[in-house]
This record gives sequence, C-alpha cells and structure tokens, in this order.
Amino acid sequence: MKYFVLGAGSWGCTIAQLLKQNGHDVLLWAHTQEHADILNLKRRMPHLPEVELTVTVTSDISKGADFDVLVLAVPVQHVREVLTKIKYPVNLILNLSKGIEIGTGKRVSEIVAEILGCHYAILSGPSHAEEVAQKLPTAIVVAGDMSQEIQKEFSNEYFRVYLHDDVVGVELAGALKNVIAIAAGIVDGLGGWDNAKAALITRGLYEISRFSMEFGANPLTFMGLAGIGDIIVTCGSKHSRNRRYGEMVAKGYDPVQLLEASKEVVEGAFTCKAIIEKYGSKYDLPIIREVYEIIYNRKSPVESIKSLMTRSLKVEMEEVYKWLEKSLKS
Repeated sequence: MKYFVLGAGSWGCTIAQLLKQNGHDVLLWAHTQEHADILNLKRRMPHLPEVELTVTVTSDISKGADFDVLVLAVPVQHVREVLTKIKYPVNLILNLSKGIEIGTGKRVSEIVAEILGCHYAILSGPSHAEEVAQKLPTAIVVAGDMSQEIQKEFSNEYFRVYLHDDVVGVELAGALKNVIAIAAGIVDGLGGWDNAKAALITRGLYEISRFSMEFGANPLTFMGLAGIGDIIVTCGSKHSRNRRYGEMVAKGYDPVQLLEASKEVVEGAFTCKAIIEKYGSKYDLPIIREVYEIIYNRKSPVESIKSLMTRSLKVEMEEVYKWLEKSLKS
C-alpha cells in the first residue's frame, strides 16, 4: 500500500522512514512550506541529526488523494484542524497520535468518524521515535480496520507489530499514560523515590483501566504493550517529554509557562485538562485530578501527594475483579 504521513515531527518522520525502508511508497506532509523545505534540504531527522531522512516532504495536503492510507502523526489538539483540510475521499486513517481533544473529550477515532467517516486503525505502544529511528528493537500493537495488512507492512527485524481488537482501550491507554508519566516525573523531581514511583505507576495504570472500562475498553488491554508497556517506557525513559516536564514542575518551574515555552508537545498536560473538565465530575480520577491541579491551579506537588496518600482506604483492583467475575459467568 501507499502511505501519506500527516505530520513531520520526530514520530511522523520516523514512521515514514520505516515504511520506505520496508519498500512502500511514502510521502510525508509538513504543516508549512518552510518546514518541508528545511527537511528536504537538510535531510536529517528532527531531534536526531545523525540520522539521514530519505523521505520526500510536501506541504500540499491534497497530494494525499493518491495514497491508500493516511497516517496521522500530528498533536491531538490539531487533529480536527488538519482533517478538515482534507477534501477528498479517504480509505483508511491510521492514527499514531495519543491524546484527548480539549473541549469535546473525544478520542481521535471519534474525531475521524465525525469529519471523514472512513475506516480507522490505531498503532500504539512503547515506541520512542529516538530508538525506532536508530533501528533498536521495538514492539507495539495495531487495532482497527485493515489491521492484518498494517501488521505485515510495518513489521521488520527491529519493529514488531502485534494484532489487537480493542480500539477504545488502545486509544485511551496511549492517551492517559502521558498523564501518569507527568506524575512520575514529579516524583523524580521531588527526589526519585522508588517506592512512591512504583506505587504511582501501578495505581495509575489501574486508574486509567478502570476509567476506560466505562467506555467499553477491555481492562486486560492495559496488561499488554499498549498499557503496561507504554506506561513503563513513558514513566521511566530519558526520552519522555511528559516525564521530563513533570520533573521540571517539581523543581519549581511554572507549569503553564513551561508548556508555553516548550518546543515539544506535552500531550499529558492537555489530556488531563480534557479528561477532568469533561469527565471529572462523573468519575473518580484521583491521580489525573492531582496532575490537573498541579498544572492549572498551581497546587503544590507535596500537597498533591498528601491528598493521594490520605484518601479513604480501598480494596485493590476491586472494579477489575467485578468485571472478571461478570465476564467469566457470561
């Protein structure tokens, strides 16, 4: 198949490069002519100047009409803007973006259905562009339409794709783990407390799986690459912009000013805003809420940790146990 990759950031460039190396026809779209010209001239990967970029870049989105698959690799808050520029029939959107739209609380699949009404799939998992671009071993999942074809055409000796059947779970896992990564970064910035970080990641994974079950996700999805795999890499990696952002907030930098000054998109900060402002009054989301309070209401990270530790006592994994019991009976 022929692939038109929307978004010429580090991940879009990396996936476009991978597809070309796998022998497919690929064209990469940048949102400005200036950015396209720079990439075509310098032939270097964003954030990885030692890696050559061999894919041709255009700023003309109409050229996507000649391609079988449009690969979406733009920040989620800009997805709607980009999709509305597409004035031709689209066969399949393959989404790489992780997040929730502020204002609507919608996942990318819902935005695609609203604007284009085409087939949809998502590719997600523990996959920092910096390592994939250097051909280091990576394993992820694909869920949705034409997933078997995507699995075959993306997989190679360093990039392994597994099939999945839970689009909602894979989408929400990828979006919400970024919020937990900010919280993990905050713990790192406060002193790198191992016990606290382990508890935070574990309870964070449970929190996002419990929330996602309300939208039809399978909680077992969060035990795989899209869930625990992605949360491990995003909460621990030196490449993680969300973890790094949380660390800087804990060290005293103003959270909103950091967002405004960042050259990289910190999706977790926007996702927690989307989730809390849309669903916060309906669902119990203690960790996500505290991240929101720290960023947008300047709550002290130390006070947020105290709030989490002094909540009413719980039974661990209670809702998941109930789900499993119900599923086994049926």
